[in-house]
Amino acid sequence: MAEFSGIVDPDVKTPEEQARRLRRAKKAALAAFLGGALEYYDFFVYATAASLVFSKIFFPSGNPTIALISSFATFGVAYVARPFGALFFGHLGDRIGRKNTLVLTLVLMGASTFLIGVLPDFHAAGYIAPILLVVLRLMQGLSAGAETAGASALTMEESPVGRRAFFPSFSMSGISTGIVLASLVFLPVASMSEADRLLWGWRIPFWSSIVVLVVAYLVRRSLEEPEIFEEKAEHNDLVKLPVAEMFRTHTPQFLQVALMSFETVTNTFMQSFGLAYAVSVGVPASTMLWVSVVGNVVAIGTQPLAAYLADKFGRKPLFISGVLGSGALIFVYFSSISTQNIPLIFLTSTLITAGTYAMSNAIYPAWFAELFNVRVRYSGMAIGLQIGILCAGFTPLLGTALVGGIPANWGPAAWIVAGSSVLALIGALWGRETFRTPIHELGNKVRGSK
Repeated sequence: MAEFSGIVDPDVKTPEEQARRLRRAKKAALAAFLGGALEYYDFFVYATAASLVFSKIFFPSGNPTIALISSFATFGVAYVARPFGALFFGHLGDRIGRKNTLVLTLVLMGASTFLIGVLPDFHAAGYIAPILLVVLRLMQGLSAGAETAGASALTMEESPVGRRAFFPSFSMSGISTGIVLASLVFLPVASMSEADRLLWGWRIPFWSSIVVLVVAYLVRRSLEEPEIFEEKAEHNDLVKLPVAEMFRTHTPQFLQVALMSFETVTNTFMQSFGLAYAVSVGVPASTMLWVSVVGNVVAIGTQPLAAYLADKFGRKPLFISGVLGSGALIFVYFSSISTQNIPLIFLTSTLITAGTYAMSNAIYPAWFAELFNVRVRYSGMAIGLQIGILCAGFTPLLGTALVGGIPANWGPAAWIVAGSSVLALIGALWGRETFRTPIHELGNKVRGSK
């Protein structure tokens, strides 16, 4: 029988079956990696453009702080759409299956991103330009609201016993890869003359997403449904209204995930507000893009390592250590930016992105999914995850307003991240440990289970 870290899988009877399941897990992890790369390339290309470009081309000229706040508001509206995407696609994922739902989210994100790259600016179209920008940003948000949860649920369900954190963590490494690609593709744009950057240069990163979309689509189309989900479908043992059933049977788990999802504030805040704040105090945008690249390149490797450790020692110790570390280090990070201490910016950013944040971020794809029964898993994880992420989307706007354009006034920004880390800590202390629980015993009993 298959065994890992002292855990025995009673469903695996032969080495051939073990090898077959391992192949399925690797394929699911690859699909999650590519999907995460596309989704968050698209998402953070927008974040970078909102920080550097959109305030100057999609809104009337005038007060630059007001324009930047407006730009961050369009960044934030996607986070308003994410819960609706989680609700809609979560329902589909628990009713028609993980695979087909994930193909839909992938295409929606890719198409929306490409179309942003062809929008007219405010000079050409007036207020129609920001309206169209908001509509496409909402489409991005609908897609992103279900992508990570679906990819995580599918990969966790395909993973061998004792490796349920390791394989889903590749969706997070995919996200780091997407952020790296988004940063790299903006480096030549940032080095352009401002006239060229604002006229046409900013469009290139949005058009480039089509390459990743094609590759990710082909891989994702070749996936199979997880066997544990197929068993329920074959026995007509699915729930008609997964969302309602999830709230009825898994309210504590939903609240735990909602609280723990505030750990995502750290990365969103650093990638968007951190970039804009650094530029405002005199740190070159290209330097901050390289800061992001370095941290996320290292995180591509450290996140699977953190997940490996979570499979050996449990979800809680790693997650809690991560959120506590991020909440503390963020003060050093903003202090280093305010003093334009470039070496310290690189160091603290990497320690957070590839260290403390990677510890919590790599674990949640498995842990959040493991808290729910298979029949409400997609809905429960997707909707719960969006609570913190919704708040994360507006933290750049809040940070910009509180800092108020005063370079030395970085304290409110750091406290936003620290407070979010405390909320995530509360959820983690409340949640149950799941790393040794057999997959058929995960979550609470759902009405009508056979």
